[in-house]
Amino acid sequence: MGNSIQKEFGGFIELKGGRENNLKNINVSIPRDALVVFTGVSGSGKSSLAFGTLYAEAQRRYLESVSPYARRLFNQMQVPDVDEVNGLPPAIALQQQRGAFSSRSSVGSVTTISNLLRMLYSRAGDYPEGLGVVHAEFFSPNTPEGACPKCHGLGRIYEVSEKLMVPDDSLTIRQRAVASWPTAWQGQNLRDILISLGYNVDIPWKELPKKQRDFILYTNEQPTVPVYPRLSPEEVPTAIAENRKPAYMGSFTGAKRYIMQTFAGTQSQLMKKKVSRFMVSEVCPLCHGKRLRREALAVSYHGMDITELSAIPVEELLVIFKQDAQKTASQDTSKAPERAVVKQRIAADLASRMQLMIDLGLGYLSLERSTPSLSPGELQRLRLATQIRSNLFGVVYVLDEPSAGLHPADTAALLKALDQLKAGGNSILVVEHETDVIRHADWIVDVGPGAGQHGGEILYSGVAEGLAGVKNSVTRRYLYDVPHLLNSQPRMADGWLKLEHVSHNNLQDINVAFPLGVLTSVTGVSGSGKSSLVSQALVTLLNDKLKASADTDDNDDTDTLLMEEQQPVAGNITEGRQLIKRLVPIDQKPIGRTPRSNFATYSGIFDSIRKRFAATPEARKRRYDAGWFSFNVAKGRCPRCKGEGQVMVELLFLPSVYTPCPECHGSRYNPKVLEVGYKEKNIAEVLDMTVEEALVFFEDDPAIARGLNVAADLGLAYLKLGQPATELSGGEAQRIKLVTELQKTQHSGTMYVLDEPTTGLHPADTDRLLRQLKNLAEAGSTVIVVEHDLQIIAQSDWVIEIGPGAGSHGGRLVAAGTPQEFMTNKSSVTAPYLKRYLKE
Repeated sequence: MGNSIQKEFGGFIELKGGRENNLKNINVSIPRDALVVFTGVSGSGKSSLAFGTLYAEAQRRYLESVSPYARRLFNQMQVPDVDEVNGLPPAIALQQQRGAFSSRSSVGSVTTISNLLRMLYSRAGDYPEGLGVVHAEFFSPNTPEGACPKCHGLGRIYEVSEKLMVPDDSLTIRQRAVASWPTAWQGQNLRDILISLGYNVDIPWKELPKKQRDFILYTNEQPTVPVYPRLSPEEVPTAIAENRKPAYMGSFTGAKRYIMQTFAGTQSQLMKKKVSRFMVSEVCPLCHGKRLRREALAVSYHGMDITELSAIPVEELLVIFKQDAQKTASQDTSKAPERAVVKQRIAADLASRMQLMIDLGLGYLSLERSTPSLSPGELQRLRLATQIRSNLFGVVYVLDEPSAGLHPADTAALLKALDQLKAGGNSILVVEHETDVIRHADWIVDVGPGAGQHGGEILYSGVAEGLAGVKNSVTRRYLYDVPHLLNSQPRMADGWLKLEHVSHNNLQDINVAFPLGVLTSVTGVSGSGKSSLVSQALVTLLNDKLKASADTDDNDDTDTLLMEEQQPVAGNITEGRQLIKRLVPIDQKPIGRTPRSNFATYSGIFDSIRKRFAATPEARKRRYDAGWFSFNVAKGRCPRCKGEGQVMVELLFLPSVYTPCPECHGSRYNPKVLEVGYKEKNIAEVLDMTVEEALVFFEDDPAIARGLNVAADLGLAYLKLGQPATELSGGEAQRIKLVTELQKTQHSGTMYVLDEPTTGLHPADTDRLLRQLKNLAEAGSTVIVVEHDLQIIAQSDWVIEIGPGAGSHGGRLVAAGTPQEFMTNKSSVTAPYLKRYLKE
C-alpha cells in the first residue's frame, strides 16, 4: 500500500495471525477514519474478525487500564486468539440483540431521552398552585420516589379470585380442586399438611365452610405441622395426639401466596405463564395506568403530564421541542426567566436527539414504547443515535448488520448517520450483507470463500471497486454479476384468506386478502405495520380458530407482565379459514435459554443419533438405551458438571469464569458412555461435528441425513450439532426452527408465517432459503413472509405493501398483486427500489 492511501485514510489497523474460531491465521490491514464493511457468506468468519478479534482486543486493552474491581462491572469477552494487533483505537460495539426482557425498559431509557424529559418537567414544568418542587427522580416509575404506591410503578394490579384458583368446586382437595397449587409432590405435600391441620380433603370444595375455604386460598400464615403421608386421614389425629415421629415437618402455603410468590420470584418465564393463568390484571385505579405518583402527574408541559407526552410519536414531539428551543427568555410568557432558560436549553438538546432518531427512520416510535417490542434492528439504530449524539472522537465503532429490519428507503438515512459518525473522526467497522451498504463502503474486507472450515480466509481487503476482480468471491457475484430476474410465472392461488376490519397497533380498520398455496411477501417501510398485520393480527385471528403449532412457547423470554399490556386485535376472518388446517409461526426467538439446548436437540436429529449409538453391539452388551447418550440424563452425563461441560470458577476481583470440566474435559458425558463408539467416534465427538461433517459421517442413515441436508440447504452447514442455543443469532434460531418443520411430511393446508427470515443472511444464503420456501408452496402450503429483501420480493408469487409511511402515517393497504403488477404501482414505496434492483 502506497503512502498516498495511508495518508488518505489516516493510518491502518494491522492484524497478524488471527485464529479466532474458523479464522486461518490471517493477516489484514484495515484503514482508520473510514467506513469498512466486512462481508461474506453466513458463517464465513467475518464476525469472528470484527467482533471476536478486533473489538475483543480493543476491550481487553481498555480493561487492562482499569482497576480489577471495576472490571467486574463489564461483560468481558474472551481474549482473542491473535498474534498481534497494531494501531487499534478504543472500540464501542453495537451488536444485534433482543431488547432487555423487562416491561420497565423503553425507547426513552435506551436513548437517555427520558432522563432529559424528567429534568425538563422538574425544572420547567407547569406546577399547580400549592405543589412544591418535584425532583426529577419523582418522574420515573422505576424509582421508589416516583412509583405509584398502589401498583409499584407497573401501571396494572394483579389479583387472584376463587373462581380462577378453583375452577370446579365439585371436586375434592384430593382430586385437585385447588388447580393453582403445584402438581406432583409439592401439591401432595400441601394436601397432607391440610390433613394434619384437621381439614377434610375428601368432600367437595363447595361443601367446605367458607372460613376454611378462605384460609386455604388466602391466608398469609404458614403453620408448620407434623406430616404422616402414609396414614389415612382418620389415623393422623391419633398420631399427632400420641406425638409419634412424623415423616417430616411441613409448612403450609396458601394458594394465593404461592401464586404471588412464584410470579414475583421465579426466573422461569414458563412458571410465570403457568401461575399467571390464575391471575387477573386490571389498570391501577390510583394512577390509571400511568405508573407515577399523583404529585408527578400534577406537573404538566404543553398541557400534558409526562406519561401523555411520552406516548406521542417522536416526529410529533420534535415539532414541540423545536419551537421551544427557538424561544428566547424574553419571548417566554412565564414569570420565571431562569425556568425559561432551562426550558430553552433542554428543549434544544431534546430536539437534536429526536432529529437523529428521525434521520434513522425511527420517528414513528414513542418514548414509552417498551424495549422487548422492538426488533433487533430498531434497538441497534436507537443505540446508534445515542452514540452519534455523544460526539466521541477517534473511536472504532463495530456494528452488526445495522441495516437489519430496514426497508431500502430507510437505508439511505442509515448511511447518512454512519457518514456522520465517520466525519466526527471515527472508524466504522460494519458486518453487513446488504448490497447498498457494501457499495457505500470506503473499504471492503471479504471473508470466505465458504462457511465454517471452508471460510476464515481474507479473499479481498481494499477499496470497494477492487472486489469486482476477485473471482472466488461469492459477494462479488451479487454485486456485479448475478442477473436478478422477476418471477414471471407466479403460482395461482388455491383460494383466499380474507381479513376484514383489522385494527391493531397502527392498523386502522383495514381489509386484506392473502392468497393460499403460494409464497407471499408483505413489505413496507420500517414501522409501517407489516409485523402488526402478519405476525400479530393474522396469527392471533387464526389462533382463535386453530390450535397453532406453538414452536417457541416454552422458550419465550418475554416478560409476562407485557402480555397483558399488548393491544388486543380487532377484526374478522370472513373467508378461507376452513382451508387452513395448521398454522406454524416461525419467529426469531431463541430455541432455548441455556447451553443444554442446541441445534441437534431442538431439531430432533439428536434423538436419531442417540438411537444409533444405543443400537451398537457395545451399547447392547452393556444394556445402554438411548437415554445413556443424553447429557441431560443422570445415567449418561458427567457427575461433576451435570452435563454442562464446564464449571464456574469464582475469582475474587474479576468476573466469574467458566472453564472446561476437569473430569469430562468439556465432553459432558461420563467416561463409560464415551467408551461406546459408532464408526470409531463417541457421542461427544459426533456433537462436535459440523452439519457438513455429519452429512458425510451419516450418509448411509436416511433418518439423520434428511434433517442434516435440510440444514445445509438453509445455509447452516457450518453449525456444529452441539452448538449451544445461547450462541445462536435470531436468524440462525429461525432457520433451525424451519429445519425442524421441513423434516416433517408436508401437507396442503399448512400456513407458515415468517418475520424477516433473511436477517443475517448473505445473498447467496437468501437464494438457498428462497428455494426452500418455494418448495413449501409447491407442496401445497401457504408461505407468508414479512420481508424487505428485494431478492425474496422479486421471486414471490404475490406482494402486499403496508404503509405508506411509518407509525400513524402507515397501517394502510398500499398495494397488492403479482410482482409484475406490483412493480408498476405508482403508490408503492418499494416498487422503485424493485425496478432498480432488477436493472442492477
